[in-house]
Amino acid sequence: MPTAIRPTEDEHGFDLREAIGFLWRQWIFITSILGAVLFIAAVYVYSETPRYTATAQVLLELQHEVAGKQDTILSTADLDFAMVESQLAIIKSTVFLQRVVEKLGLVSDPEFGSAPPQAQYAAQAPSLFARIRSALLGKSAASARPVPENEEVASRVMHSVQALKGATAAARAGQGYVLAISVTSTDPARAAKLANAVADAYVVEKLDARFEAAKRASAWLSDRLVELRQQLRDSEEAVAQFRSDHGFVERSGTNVTLNQQQLSELNSSVLTARAEVAQKKARVDLLHSIVDKGGNIQGLPDFPSSPVLASLNQQEANISQKVADLVRRYNAGHPLVVNVHGELADVQRAIVEETRRLTAKFAANIETEYELAKARSDSLERSLREATGQSNVDDKTAITLRELERTAAVNKSLFEDFLQRAKITQEQSTFEARDSRVITPALSPGAPSSPKKGQFMILALIAGLFLGVGGAVAKDKLSGGFATPRQVEDMLQVPLLTSVNVMSSRDLTVKGKTIPLPLYASAMPLSRFSEAIRTLRSGIQMADVDNPPKVIQVTSTVPHEGKTTVGLSLAVSAAFSGLKVLFIDADLRHTSATSFFGLLKAKGLVDALLGKVSPEEAIAFSKDANVWVLPAGSKTNNPADLLSSNRMKSLMEHCRETFDYVVIDSPPIGPVIDPVALSQLSDSVVYVVRWAATSRELIQQSIKRLPEDKIAGVVFNLLNEKAAQKYGRYAYQYYYGSRSYKKYYEG
Repeated sequence: MPTAIRPTEDEHGFDLREAIGFLWRQWIFITSILGAVLFIAAVYVYSETPRYTATAQVLLELQHEVAGKQDTILSTADLDFAMVESQLAIIKSTVFLQRVVEKLGLVSDPEFGSAPPQAQYAAQAPSLFARIRSALLGKSAASARPVPENEEVASRVMHSVQALKGATAAARAGQGYVLAISVTSTDPARAAKLANAVADAYVVEKLDARFEAAKRASAWLSDRLVELRQQLRDSEEAVAQFRSDHGFVERSGTNVTLNQQQLSELNSSVLTARAEVAQKKARVDLLHSIVDKGGNIQGLPDFPSSPVLASLNQQEANISQKVADLVRRYNAGHPLVVNVHGELADVQRAIVEETRRLTAKFAANIETEYELAKARSDSLERSLREATGQSNVDDKTAITLRELERTAAVNKSLFEDFLQRAKITQEQSTFEARDSRVITPALSPGAPSSPKKGQFMILALIAGLFLGVGGAVAKDKLSGGFATPRQVEDMLQVPLLTSVNVMSSRDLTVKGKTIPLPLYASAMPLSRFSEAIRTLRSGIQMADVDNPPKVIQVTSTVPHEGKTTVGLSLAVSAAFSGLKVLFIDADLRHTSATSFFGLLKAKGLVDALLGKVSPEEAIAFSKDANVWVLPAGSKTNNPADLLSSNRMKSLMEHCRETFDYVVIDSPPIGPVIDPVALSQLSDSVVYVVRWAATSRELIQQSIKRLPEDKIAGVVFNLLNEKAAQKYGRYAYQYYYGSRSYKKYYEG
C-alpha cells in the first residue's frame, strides 16, 4: 500500500486529476441539471409561436429655405442627436400609432385586436350578495350593467394601440439621419405591411404637421395684417393732419420741414467750429507746457524757418572749427585764440536773440489762431441761439411732429415685413417640401426573428453547464466529510495513515463461514483490509522512528465511525506479528469492545482503578484474537475522573512494562472529555474519520483538543470503493494501490 505522499502539483494551483475526478463523481448531477435546462429550453422554443420582424428605413432630410429667404416663418432646426431622439419618440407615441391602428383597422385584427372588454366591467360588480341574487334571478352581472358602446370601442382601440406599440421598435441606424422602424408579428407579410404603414404614416405625419403649421401661421398673419394696415393708415393721417394744422411744408418728397433744415445746418457748423477750437486750444496748451518746462519748441512740425537763424548757425559752426584749430596750435592765452572766442560769443548771443524773437512770434500766431477760432465758434452759437429763439409752443410742436413721423415710419416698416412674410407663408402652405422619405421599404422576412432556436439552445447549453457545474461545486464544497488525502493534509495538517474500505457480509465470508471484522486481518493476511491495517501500524511507527510508540490510543469525533473496529484490528494485526498485545476498552460509556469479547460481566478497568481487583485479575486472554484484553468492568458515573487519576497512570506504567504493544479504545472526543485525559497517558493517537461523512469543521475543532505532537495521523474508515474512484486516479491508488493489487497479493 502506498504511503501518504502528497501530489507534486502546487496545492493552490489547478490540478487536472482533481478536476477529472470532480467531473467523474459529479457527472450525473451535472448532466441532470444540463438535461433539465435543455429540456425546458426545448419545450419553450418549440412551443413558442415564431415571430417575424420587418424593418423599413426612413431618411430625415434638412428643411431648405423657401424663396431664397434666410428668415422663414418656420424655423429649420439642425438634426442633431436630440432632434433624432424626438423623432423616435414621435414614432412610439400613442397618438401617432392610433392613426395607424384606425387607418389599417387593427381593432379587428386577430393578433393586434381585442375582444369586447367585459372582464373589466365584471370586476365592477357591486358585491358578492348582489351577484348571487342576480344568478338566482337568472341575470348575469354583465347584463345588469351593459357596457357603453363608445367606451367599448375606445378600450379596444387603446388595446390595439398598446399591442402595436409593444411590437414596434424605432432606432437610429448608424450615425446618420436614417431611422429604422421595425414591427414584429407572427405573420411575416403582416409584419412587412405594418412596418411600411408606420413608415408611410410618419412621412405623412411630417407633411401634415408642416402644412397645418403653415396654415395656422398664414391665418394668424392675415388677421395681423388687417390690424397693421389700419394702424399705418391712422398714423399717416395723423402726420398729414398735424402738418396741415401747423403750416409745415414738405420738400423733395421728404418729411423734413424748413425749420428743421436750418437747424440741421447750423448744428453742423457749430460742431465744426467747436472741433476747430478744441484743436487750437490743444496747440496752445502744448506750447505753454514746453515753455514752462524749458524745452525747445523748434522741434514742433509747424515752427517757422528763418534764413537769419540758419546763417548764424553756420557762422557758429565755422568759428567753432576755427577755435579748435587754433587751440591745437596755440595755448589758451594767445591773442588769436582770445579774439576767436570773442567772435564765437557774439554769434551765440545773436542766435539766442533770434530764437527768442521767432518763439515769441510763433506763440503769438498760435494764440491769435485760437482766439479767431473761438470767436467764430461763439458767433455760430449766437446765430444758432438766435435761429432757435422761438416760443416753447413751437418747440413742443416740432417734437410732436417728429414723434408722429417716427410712429408712422415704424408702422410702415412693420406692415411691409408682415406682408412679405404672409406671401411666403401662403406659398409654403401649398408647397410640399418633404422633411423625410422612405428609402428602404420593409420586405417579408424569410426567417423568424424570435425565438432563435440555435442561439437559444446554445445559451441554454451554456446556462445548463454553468448551473450544473456551479451546483456540483457547491454540492462538493458543502459535502460534510473528508474524501481525499489532500483535504485531510490541507485542513488538519496531519498525514493520512491508511484507508479502510467498507466490508460487506460477502467479503467477510470465507469458505462458507463469516469472520468477524476485527479478526479478518489474521484470518486473511493477504487481503486489502489486512494490508491497510499493516500500513496503519507502519505509519504509527514512522511517526517517531527513534522512539517507536508503544501505547496507542484510538479515538474519533463522533460515535459510529468504526474506531473500535480499527483499534481491535490494529491489536489483532500486531499480535499476529508476534507481539504481546494488550487491548484496553477505555470507552466506559459504550463498551462495544468488551461486548465483542463477551466480558460484560467480568471485572475490568473500572474495578482495577477502584482497587477492587488487581490489574492481573482484571486482564483476560482471548484465544481467537490472540490478544490480552482489559475490559471496561463495572459501571461508573465519573469515567473522566477515573481515567485521569493517579491509579490510571500507575496502571498504564504497569501495562507499558508488561506488554509489547498497548491499544486503548477511547470514547469519541466530540461529546466527552475522556480522550483528552487518555492522550496524556498515550504515546500516539490514531484519529479515525468516517470517509465522506463526518463534518470537516467538527473534526477540525475536535482534533485541536488533542496534543499536536502525539497525533500520529488520520485513518479513513468505511470507505466506499466505487465512490472513492471518482476522486481521481491519485486518490484511488492511495486507497487501493494499482489495479493488479488483488491479483498480486491474493493470487
